[in-house]
Amino acid sequence: MKTNPIAKRFEQSFDAEIRSRFFKGLDFAGPAGDPGWFGPGSAVWYVHSHLPTLILGLVSAAYIEGLDPSISWMGYDHSRLAERVDGVPTGNFDPEGGAVRLAHSISFFIGTAYGSTASAEKLARTVRAMHHTVKGTRPDGLAYDADDPEWLRWNYATVVWGLATAHERYHRRPLHDIDRYYREFVRVGEALGGTDLPTTKAETAECLESYLPRLALTPIKAAQTGPNLRDSKAKAWEPGSEFMDWAARDMLPKWAQRLALYQPPNPVKLRLRRTSLWFALNALHEATGPLKEYRQAQKRAAGKKANPFISTAPTAPDPILTREEIEATA
Repeated sequence: MKTNPIAKRFEQSFDAEIRSRFFKGLDFAGPAGDPGWFGPGSAVWYVHSHLPTLILGLVSAAYIEGLDPSISWMGYDHSRLAERVDGVPTGNFDPEGGAVRLAHSISFFIGTAYGSTASAEKLARTVRAMHHTVKGTRPDGLAYDADDPEWLRWNYATVVWGLATAHERYHRRPLHDIDRYYREFVRVGEALGGTDLPTTKAETAECLESYLPRLALTPIKAAQTGPNLRDSKAKAWEPGSEFMDWAARDMLPKWAQRLALYQPPNPVKLRLRRTSLWFALNALHEATGPLKEYRQAQKRAAGKKANPFISTAPTAPDPILTREEIEATA
Protein backbone atom coordinates (compact mmCIF):
# COMPACT_ATOMS: atom_id res chain seq x y z
CA MET A 1 0.00 0.00 0.00
CA LYS A 2 1.49 3.33 -1.09
CA THR A 3 1.83 6.13 1.42
CA ASN A 4 -0.02 9.32 0.54
CA PRO A 5 2.84 11.87 0.08
CA ILE A 6 0.63 14.77 1.21
CA ALA A 7 -0.44 12.91 4.35
CA LYS A 8 3.16 11.90 5.05
CA ARG A 9 4.44 15.45 4.67
CA PHE A 10 1.62 16.84 6.81
CA GLU A 11 2.26 14.25 9.53
CA GLN A 12 5.97 15.07 9.59
CA SER A 13 5.26 18.81 9.79
CA PHE A 14 2.59 18.41 12.46
CA ASP A 15 4.87 16.17 14.51
CA ALA A 16 7.82 18.58 14.33
CA GLU A 17 5.97 21.86 14.84
CA ILE A 18 3.05 20.97 17.12
CA ARG A 19 2.90 17.42 18.47
CA SER A 20 6.49 17.23 19.78
CA ARG A 21 6.20 20.65 21.43
CA PHE A 22 2.61 20.97 22.60
CA PHE A 23 1.29 17.42 23.12
CA LYS A 24 3.79 16.49 25.84
CA GLY A 25 2.40 14.38 28.66
CA LEU A 26 -0.88 13.63 26.87
CA ASP A 27 -2.02 10.01 26.54
CA PHE A 28 -4.24 9.01 23.62
CA ALA A 29 -3.42 5.29 23.43
CA GLY A 30 -4.30 4.27 26.99
CA PRO A 31 -5.62 3.19 29.35
CA ALA A 32 -7.59 0.59 27.40
CA GLY A 33 -11.34 1.00 27.69
CA ASP A 34 -11.23 4.66 28.78
CA PRO A 35 -13.55 6.69 26.50
CA GLY A 36 -12.20 9.97 27.87
CA TRP A 37 -14.58 12.89 28.28
CA PHE A 38 -16.66 12.09 25.20
CA GLY A 39 -15.97 8.78 23.47
CA PRO A 40 -16.91 7.05 20.20
CA GLY A 41 -20.06 8.27 18.52
CA SER A 42 -19.99 11.64 20.25
CA ALA A 43 -20.58 14.87 18.36
CA VAL A 44 -17.31 16.26 19.74
CA TRP A 45 -15.32 13.36 18.28
CA TYR A 46 -16.93 13.97 14.91
CA VAL A 47 -16.51 17.75 14.81
CA HIS A 48 -12.91 17.80 16.10
CA SER A 49 -11.74 15.06 13.73
CA HIS A 50 -11.79 17.58 10.85
CA LEU A 51 -8.65 19.55 11.73
CA PRO A 52 -8.89 22.25 9.00
CA THR A 53 -12.37 23.39 10.11
CA LEU A 54 -11.32 23.08 13.75
CA ILE A 55 -8.47 25.52 13.14
CA LEU A 56 -10.69 27.94 11.23
CA GLY A 57 -13.19 27.78 14.09
CA LEU A 58 -10.48 28.63 16.63
CA VAL A 59 -9.31 31.59 14.54
CA SER A 60 -12.88 32.88 14.26
CA ALA A 61 -13.47 32.36 17.98
CA ALA A 62 -10.34 34.35 18.80
CA TYR A 63 -11.57 37.14 16.55
CA ILE A 64 -14.98 37.61 18.16
CA GLU A 65 -13.50 37.04 21.62
CA GLY A 66 -11.20 40.03 21.11
CA LEU A 67 -14.15 42.38 20.59
CA ASP A 68 -14.32 42.51 24.38
CA PRO A 69 -11.91 45.33 25.34
CA SER A 70 -10.83 43.45 28.46
CA ILE A 71 -9.85 40.48 26.29
CA SER A 72 -7.87 42.79 24.02
CA TRP A 73 -5.92 44.14 26.97
CA MET A 74 -5.44 40.67 28.48
CA GLY A 75 -3.83 39.58 25.24
CA TYR A 76 -1.80 42.77 24.92
CA ASP A 77 -0.50 42.60 28.49
CA HIS A 78 -0.09 38.86 29.01
CA SER A 79 -0.01 36.82 25.80
CA ARG A 80 2.49 36.14 23.04
CA LEU A 81 0.18 37.70 20.46
CA ALA A 82 1.66 41.16 20.96
CA GLU A 83 5.07 41.84 19.43
CA ARG A 84 7.52 43.00 22.08
CA VAL A 85 10.88 44.70 21.88
CA ASP A 86 12.86 44.49 25.12
CA GLY A 87 9.66 43.37 26.82
CA VAL A 88 7.65 46.41 25.69
CA PRO A 89 4.63 45.85 23.37
CA THR A 90 5.00 47.63 20.04
CA GLY A 91 1.33 47.47 19.06
CA ASN A 92 2.06 45.02 16.23
CA PHE A 93 0.86 41.42 15.91
CA ASP A 94 3.54 38.76 16.47
CA PRO A 95 2.98 35.97 13.90
CA GLU A 96 5.22 33.56 15.82
CA GLY A 97 3.34 34.28 19.03
CA GLY A 98 0.07 33.76 17.20
CA ALA A 99 1.30 30.40 15.91
CA VAL A 100 2.27 29.33 19.45
CA ARG A 101 -1.14 30.32 20.80
CA LEU A 102 -2.89 28.43 18.01
CA ALA A 103 -0.74 25.35 18.66
CA HIS A 104 -1.65 25.43 22.36
CA SER A 105 -5.32 25.70 21.39
CA ILE A 106 -5.04 22.74 19.00
CA SER A 107 -3.40 20.71 21.75
CA PHE A 108 -6.19 21.60 24.17
CA PHE A 109 -9.12 20.85 21.87
CA ILE A 110 -7.58 17.65 20.47
CA GLY A 111 -6.49 16.55 23.94
CA THR A 112 -9.81 17.15 25.65
CA ALA A 113 -11.66 15.46 22.78
CA TYR A 114 -9.53 12.35 22.27
CA GLY A 115 -7.17 12.14 25.23
CA SER A 116 -7.64 9.86 28.20
CA THR A 117 -9.73 11.17 31.08
CA ALA A 118 -6.54 11.98 32.99
CA SER A 119 -5.09 13.87 30.00
CA ALA A 120 -8.25 15.95 29.56
CA GLU A 121 -8.26 16.82 33.27
CA LYS A 122 -4.56 17.76 33.11
CA LEU A 123 -5.20 20.15 30.23
CA ALA A 124 -8.12 21.78 32.03
CA ARG A 125 -6.04 22.27 35.20
CA THR A 126 -3.25 23.86 33.17
CA VAL A 127 -5.58 26.33 31.44
CA ARG A 128 -7.31 27.22 34.72
CA ALA A 129 -3.92 27.79 36.32
CA MET A 130 -2.93 30.10 33.46
CA HIS A 131 -6.19 32.03 33.78
CA HIS A 132 -5.45 32.61 37.47
CA THR A 133 -2.37 34.62 36.45
CA VAL A 134 -4.21 36.93 34.03
CA LYS A 135 -5.27 39.94 36.06
CA GLY A 136 -4.63 43.63 35.52
CA THR A 137 -6.05 47.05 34.72
CA ARG A 138 -7.08 48.50 31.39
CA PRO A 139 -5.86 52.00 30.38
CA ASP A 140 -9.35 53.33 31.18
CA GLY A 141 -8.94 52.19 34.78
CA LEU A 142 -11.24 49.16 34.66
CA ALA A 143 -9.84 45.96 36.14
CA TYR A 144 -9.83 42.70 34.22
CA ASP A 145 -9.66 39.18 35.63
CA ALA A 146 -9.65 35.95 33.61
CA ASP A 147 -11.40 34.20 36.51
CA ASP A 148 -14.41 36.52 36.33
CA PRO A 149 -17.57 34.39 35.77
CA GLU A 150 -18.89 36.83 33.16
CA TRP A 151 -15.64 36.67 31.23
CA LEU A 152 -15.60 32.86 31.43
CA ARG A 153 -19.13 32.71 30.04
CA TRP A 154 -18.23 35.07 27.17
CA ASN A 155 -15.03 33.19 26.41
CA TYR A 156 -16.84 29.86 26.38
CA ALA A 157 -19.62 31.14 24.10
CA THR A 158 -17.12 32.52 21.57
CA VAL A 159 -15.22 29.22 21.40
CA VAL A 160 -18.20 26.87 21.03
CA TRP A 161 -19.74 29.31 18.52
CA GLY A 162 -16.54 29.42 16.43
CA LEU A 163 -16.04 25.65 16.32
CA ALA A 164 -19.69 24.87 15.60
CA THR A 165 -20.08 27.61 12.98
CA ALA A 166 -16.96 26.60 11.06
CA HIS A 167 -18.19 23.00 11.13
CA GLU A 168 -21.66 23.91 9.85
CA ARG A 169 -20.38 26.14 7.05
CA TYR A 170 -17.31 24.32 5.82
CA HIS A 171 -17.45 20.64 6.83
CA ARG A 172 -18.24 18.34 3.91
CA ARG A 173 -20.86 16.44 5.95
CA PRO A 174 -21.92 18.64 8.87
CA LEU A 175 -23.93 17.28 11.77
CA HIS A 176 -27.69 17.33 11.25
CA ASP A 177 -28.21 18.06 14.95
CA ILE A 178 -25.62 20.71 15.80
CA ASP A 179 -27.23 21.23 19.22
CA ARG A 180 -25.84 17.83 20.22
CA TYR A 181 -22.37 19.33 19.88
CA TYR A 182 -23.35 22.39 21.93
CA ARG A 183 -24.75 20.15 24.69
CA GLU A 184 -21.67 17.93 24.84
CA PHE A 185 -19.15 20.76 24.68
CA VAL A 186 -20.47 22.26 27.93
CA ARG A 187 -18.25 19.71 29.68
CA VAL A 188 -15.19 21.64 28.45
CA GLY A 189 -16.56 24.99 29.62
CA GLU A 190 -17.41 23.68 33.06
CA ALA A 191 -13.95 22.15 33.43
CA LEU A 192 -12.47 25.62 32.94
CA GLY A 193 -14.66 27.06 35.68
CA GLY A 194 -17.56 28.34 33.58
CA THR A 195 -21.09 28.48 34.99
CA ASP A 196 -24.53 29.19 33.53
CA LEU A 197 -23.25 28.24 30.08
CA PRO A 198 -25.43 28.16 26.93
CA THR A 199 -26.25 24.64 25.73
CA THR A 200 -27.79 25.21 22.28
CA LYS A 201 -27.01 27.16 19.14
CA ALA A 202 -29.83 29.61 19.85
CA GLU A 203 -28.77 30.14 23.47
CA THR A 204 -25.18 30.74 22.38
CA ALA A 205 -26.20 33.31 19.77
CA GLU A 206 -28.34 35.08 22.37
CA CYS A 207 -25.50 34.98 24.91
CA LEU A 208 -23.03 36.52 22.47
CA GLU A 209 -25.34 39.34 21.41
CA SER A 210 -26.23 40.11 25.03
CA TYR A 211 -22.62 41.25 25.56
CA LEU A 212 -22.86 43.85 22.76
CA PRO A 213 -23.16 46.88 25.12
CA ARG A 214 -19.74 46.10 26.58
CA LEU A 215 -17.96 45.35 23.29
CA ALA A 216 -15.83 47.68 21.16
CA LEU A 217 -13.26 47.70 18.40
CA THR A 218 -10.25 48.78 20.43
CA PRO A 219 -7.06 50.23 18.88
CA ILE A 220 -5.44 46.84 19.56
CA LYS A 221 -8.11 44.99 17.61
CA ALA A 222 -8.26 47.59 14.84
CA ALA A 223 -4.51 47.27 14.25
CA GLN A 224 -5.03 43.55 13.56
CA THR A 225 -8.02 43.89 11.25
CA GLY A 226 -8.72 44.21 7.52
CA PRO A 227 -6.61 46.75 5.60
CA ASN A 228 -4.19 47.04 8.50
CA LEU A 229 -3.03 43.48 7.76
CA ARG A 230 -2.01 44.09 4.15
CA ASP A 231 1.64 44.21 5.12
CA SER A 232 1.37 41.25 7.47
CA LYS A 233 4.23 38.78 7.38
CA ALA A 234 1.85 35.91 8.10
CA LYS A 235 1.16 33.44 5.29
CA ALA A 236 -2.33 33.40 3.79
CA TRP A 237 -3.53 30.44 5.90
CA GLU A 238 -2.03 31.68 9.19
CA PRO A 239 -3.70 33.82 11.88
CA GLY A 240 -2.80 37.44 11.32
CA SER A 241 -3.02 37.20 7.53
CA GLU A 242 -5.43 39.27 5.47
CA PHE A 243 -7.23 36.18 4.12
CA MET A 244 -7.75 34.55 7.53
CA ASP A 245 -8.95 37.91 8.83
CA TRP A 246 -11.56 37.92 6.04
CA ALA A 247 -12.58 34.31 6.72
CA ALA A 248 -13.05 35.04 10.43
CA ARG A 249 -15.03 38.26 9.93
CA ASP A 250 -17.16 36.63 7.23
CA MET A 251 -18.34 34.05 9.79
CA LEU A 252 -19.33 36.62 12.40
CA PRO A 253 -22.98 37.31 13.32
CA LYS A 254 -24.38 40.34 11.50
CA TRP A 255 -24.19 42.58 14.57
CA ALA A 256 -20.53 41.65 15.09
CA GLN A 257 -19.75 42.23 11.41
CA ARG A 258 -21.05 45.79 11.75
CA LEU A 259 -18.95 46.31 14.86
CA ALA A 260 -15.86 45.02 13.03
CA LEU A 261 -16.62 47.22 9.99
CA TYR A 262 -16.89 44.18 7.74
CA GLN A 263 -17.95 44.94 4.18
CA PRO A 264 -18.60 41.72 2.25
CA PRO A 265 -17.48 41.59 -1.38
CA ASN A 266 -20.11 41.48 -4.12
CA PRO A 267 -22.29 38.32 -4.06
CA VAL A 268 -20.40 36.60 -6.89
CA LYS A 269 -17.00 37.16 -5.30
CA LEU A 270 -18.34 36.20 -1.87
CA ARG A 271 -19.71 32.91 -3.17
CA LEU A 272 -16.45 32.23 -5.00
CA ARG A 273 -14.38 32.87 -1.88
CA ARG A 274 -16.56 30.70 0.35
CA THR A 275 -16.68 27.89 -2.19
CA SER A 276 -12.93 27.99 -2.72
CA LEU A 277 -12.34 27.86 1.02
CA TRP A 278 -14.82 24.96 1.36
CA PHE A 279 -12.99 22.96 -1.29
CA ALA A 280 -9.56 23.79 0.13
CA LEU A 281 -10.46 22.79 3.69
CA ASN A 282 -12.12 19.53 2.68
CA ALA A 283 -9.46 18.62 0.14
CA LEU A 284 -6.81 19.06 2.83
CA HIS A 285 -8.78 16.91 5.25
CA GLU A 286 -9.35 14.19 2.64
CA ALA A 287 -5.65 14.20 1.73
CA THR A 288 -4.35 14.01 5.29
CA GLY A 289 -7.12 12.19 7.16
CA PRO A 290 -7.74 12.43 10.91
CA LEU A 291 -4.77 12.83 13.23
CA LYS A 292 -3.16 9.71 14.66
CA GLU A 293 -4.44 10.80 18.10
CA TYR A 294 -7.97 10.21 16.82
CA ARG A 295 -7.04 6.74 15.59
CA GLN A 296 -5.33 5.94 18.90
CA ALA A 297 -8.45 7.02 20.79
CA GLN A 298 -10.62 4.82 18.58
CA LYS A 299 -8.47 1.82 19.42
CA ARG A 300 -8.29 2.71 23.12
CA ALA A 301 -12.07 3.08 23.46
CA ALA A 302 -13.11 0.32 21.04
CA GLY A 303 -16.48 -1.12 21.96
CA LYS A 304 -17.37 1.77 24.26
CA LYS A 305 -20.23 4.19 23.72
CA ALA A 306 -20.13 7.97 24.01
CA ASN A 307 -19.56 8.90 27.62
CA PRO A 308 -22.74 10.02 29.43
CA PHE A 309 -22.49 13.59 30.63
CA ILE A 310 -20.83 13.93 34.01
CA SER A 311 -19.97 17.37 35.32
CA THR A 312 -16.29 18.23 35.07
CA ALA A 313 -16.58 21.41 37.16
CA PRO A 314 -13.65 21.81 39.61
CA THR A 315 -14.51 20.57 43.08
CA ALA A 316 -11.66 22.25 44.95
CA PRO A 317 -9.63 25.45 44.58
CA ASP A 318 -6.59 25.24 42.32
CA PRO A 319 -3.11 25.99 43.67
CA ILE A 320 -1.83 29.40 42.61
CA LEU A 321 1.21 29.02 40.37
CA THR A 322 3.43 31.43 38.46
CA ARG A 323 3.46 31.32 34.65
CA GLU A 324 6.95 29.82 34.81
CA GLU A 325 5.73 27.03 37.08
CA ILE A 326 2.74 26.37 34.84
CA GLU A 327 4.81 26.23 31.66
CA ALA A 328 7.32 23.90 33.35
CA THR A 329 4.60 21.35 34.11
CA ALA A 330 2.53 21.78 30.92
